[in-house]
Amino acid sequence: MWTKQQTQTEAPAAPPVQGSASSVASFGGPSTARPGITAARNLASLGSSLVIKGQITGTEDLQIDGKVDGPISLRGHQLTVGSTAQLNSEIHAGEVVVYGKVVGTLHARARVDVKKDGSVIGDISTARISIEDGAHFKGRIEIDPTKSEAAAD
Repeated sequence: MWTKQQTQTEAPAAPPVQGSASSVASFGGPSTARPGITAARNLASLGSSLVIKGQITGTEDLQIDGKVDGPISLRGHQLTVGSTAQLNSEIHAGEVVVYGKVVGTLHARARVDVKKDGSVIGDISTARISIEDGAHFKGRIEIDPTKSEAAAD
C-alpha cells in the first residue's frame, strides 16, 4: 500500500553533559578552561567572587579563581589556580598548574607548572616541575621522580 517515508522532526539531541549536575559545580560565572585539562575528566570551578575559609577535599579536577584560606586535597587530580586566584593553603594534588598566587606548601604527585604571571611562595614537592619566565617563586623545591612512578603502579 502506502510506502511513505517519515522524516524525523525531532530536534537534535543536546551535546552530552560532562558528568552529572552533582559532579560538576560552577560558581561565580562562566568557567574559563585552561590548557592541559583533559575534557573527559570532571572539572569543578570556584569563581573569582568566592571566598572560602576552610578545608577543600575532592575527587575531581578543580579550578579556583577566587580566594581560599585553608588546606586543599585533590589527591590524584589536577588543581588549576586561575589568574585571579589567591590561595593561602597547603595543597595535595596529582598536578598543580599556577596562573595566580599561592602562599603555602605544594605537594604534587606528578607535576607542578608555574605559568608566566603565576606566583608561589612556599615549598614544592613533586616529581616534575616547570617554572616559566616571568613567574615568581620563593621557597624550596624537592624533586622526587619516584612519586610519579608510584602513581603509575
